[in-house]
Amino acid sequence: MRVVAAMSGGVDSAVAAARLIDAGHEVVGVHLALSEDARAVREKARGCCTLEDSADARRVADRLGIPFYVWDLSARFRTEVVEDFVAEYAAGRTPNPCLRCNERIKFAALLDKAVALGFDAVGTGHYAQVVEGPNGRELHRAVDAAKDQSYVLGVLDAGQLAGAFFPLGGSTKAQVREEAAARGFAVARKPDSHDICFIPDGDTRGWLAGRLGSRPGVVVDESCAVVGSHGGAYGYTVGQRKGLALPRPAADGLPRYVQSVDVATNTVVVAPGELLGVDVIEGEHLRWCGRPPTGATRVEAQVRAHGEGLPGVATVLGAAVGQTVQVHLDASVRGVAPGQSVVLYDGTRVVGSATITATGRRSRA
Repeated sequence: MRVVAAMSGGVDSAVAAARLIDAGHEVVGVHLALSEDARAVREKARGCCTLEDSADARRVADRLGIPFYVWDLSARFRTEVVEDFVAEYAAGRTPNPCLRCNERIKFAALLDKAVALGFDAVGTGHYAQVVEGPNGRELHRAVDAAKDQSYVLGVLDAGQLAGAFFPLGGSTKAQVREEAAARGFAVARKPDSHDICFIPDGDTRGWLAGRLGSRPGVVVDESCAVVGSHGGAYGYTVGQRKGLALPRPAADGLPRYVQSVDVATNTVVVAPGELLGVDVIEGEHLRWCGRPPTGATRVEAQVRAHGEGLPGVATVLGAAVGQTVQVHLDASVRGVAPGQSVVLYDGTRVVGSATITATGRRSRA
């Protein structure tokens, strides 16, 4: 097969490209230029998509003896990921830009362009496994649970999954680094990127403030009493405690966490941790990695990239199949906010995903 290897300049994509070649594919390396104002070097171990990363990717491609190109998708990345990120926070939601990037850039824009140029698939350095199942290709968790990235790939539909290769899913990170060193890749010990790639210093609130401006407002507790102030409700998310800076401890001595964010009134509501638990999650923008489930289906629901699957029952609602989904969890979970994604699993297999629109608590007898 003719495969585009997405080469970020890191160790994972380097080894993934090498394994695609070993598997007998005709491979071309492509580095995605996603920043319209790329920095020359990374800030410590944060971020990605710098000029240094592009150069690292080119050196790996040269060592592998494959063609290498830089594709400028920065304008689409700005619109589909960065502007979406700002708009979601401005609306009081908490988005995951990595999922949006995978859905709209790496497995929409990149895959579409690759297919238009005559390629069959795209390969990346994500830690996840593709398994040929009875109903087609299935997306499964990686062997290395600590590096598993199936959550951020849960937005892929069956068509995108059919054109995707993830060569690292059966290996641990340590094994990948050892292989990179054995192949003579200079990136073998390169630190992983982390946090949000377009906020390299990790200061999300400060970055948002620079785009949304200062919007002073009040912080209220569960009884609606004013207990503090803030510079913009958009800078807070459900379950957050760090950065609240309340002027005095609560009378009951219990720590307070963000319970909800109301951007219409620019109000942040805080409450004790015991009031943050929810066991009902509703979502829209459903994406199925294969055949959609019918009726009530037992699943494990994961609500953050590095969390665990939470047992529950998912039911697709609405006149049209796939319109909305409601998940009733067996036990409550904290820190779930609208805008986040819930990814549904059947064992290690990814069933699908949805963008969370609301959460709640079931009444219990």
